[in-house]
Amino acid sequence: MNEKSKFIFPIGYHKFHRKQVFNFQLNRWHSLGYSSFEDIKDVGQRINTFEDWNSEMVKLAEKAESENRLINAAFYYRAAEFYILQENSEKMQMYDKFSNLFYKAIEKDNIERLKIPYLKGFLPAIRIAPIGEKIGTLIVHGGFDSFIEEWYSPMRYFSDRGYEVIGFEGPGQGAAIRKYNLALDWKWEKPAKVILDYFKLDDVSWLGISMGGWFCFRASAYESRIKRVIASSIGYDYIGTMNIMLQKMHNLFLKRARNLSNKMLLKAIKKGEGMQAWQTAQLIYITKKEIPMDAFEVMMELNAENLHSEMVKQDVLILTGRNDHFIPFRAHDMQIKALTHAKSITAKVFTRETHAHNHCQIGNIGLSLDIMGKWIKEKS
Repeated sequence: MNEKSKFIFPIGYHKFHRKQVFNFQLNRWHSLGYSSFEDIKDVGQRINTFEDWNSEMVKLAEKAESENRLINAAFYYRAAEFYILQENSEKMQMYDKFSNLFYKAIEKDNIERLKIPYLKGFLPAIRIAPIGEKIGTLIVHGGFDSFIEEWYSPMRYFSDRGYEVIGFEGPGQGAAIRKYNLALDWKWEKPAKVILDYFKLDDVSWLGISMGGWFCFRASAYESRIKRVIASSIGYDYIGTMNIMLQKMHNLFLKRARNLSNKMLLKAIKKGEGMQAWQTAQLIYITKKEIPMDAFEVMMELNAENLHSEMVKQDVLILTGRNDHFIPFRAHDMQIKALTHAKSITAKVFTRETHAHNHCQIGNIGLSLDIMGKWIKEKS
């Protein structure tokens, strides 16, 4: 494909739904350029439960597909899959429909789809050639449960500007877990090494998004071939960033009331009750654990001690939303203070005035990408 991306990053974080559990996701697909404002505004008025979400998103996907709006249709199926709380055939069907439509929509783009051998499976990857003369290489990945296809529009932003861009899914993400059974592993230097070895790279910029903001620092602590590291939202310490009362409650439920906690969470998942039900179900799914508390113990490993921020010696860019509803803002300063040996640290905090004040700058993706691009040029 010899022309620049057609993706447009609209500005604005909208109130498509009164509940944040739904509103953020509706804004997410719109902000990344994958859905129409009219579709999202309309569907937000018809959703009250996870079951509503699933059925309405499927209807929206089918309508978009019938109108040959393939990118829209693909991400409506992705949205439907996102809030299916149990691992079942329907969840995989939604994933397959998403994947098939997505790659059909971009089949004329100049990309490579790769399966990179890893343990007993593969790491799925997308490689996008630069438009014009190559000026560098950028590696991109998400976090907790993302698909690499979700970051295709930001990846195209950089390939349009002369970068070779490689996006991959690590253990616990996308097809890595759905097709190759690779459960979440917080030791992100392992997939990082495999990616760098496979493509024979020794000087890259590295972008981690969402919980990928934890993974990217862990990888950078062990991989000197990463020269510049960008965290779009950060994790730092899953428990340590909570206030003291939440920490005590979390430890109580995890250690002293383990059996009761398991029963309560499994009941919540069965009923499909709220954000906690979804988070627990997703965590069980990506960790391949059967018991909620076992899955939460995996998340407990995403802590400051295992992150090894003091070993990060690269140039660092941190992008944080002031009103991130997933990650407490205190994590921003904690992460900066922990990067004691970084070559340089640039930190950007986005407020409501920019519309990028939410998790991963949803609401103004274009602004965050512009900042990343300028920073990479300055540090290269």
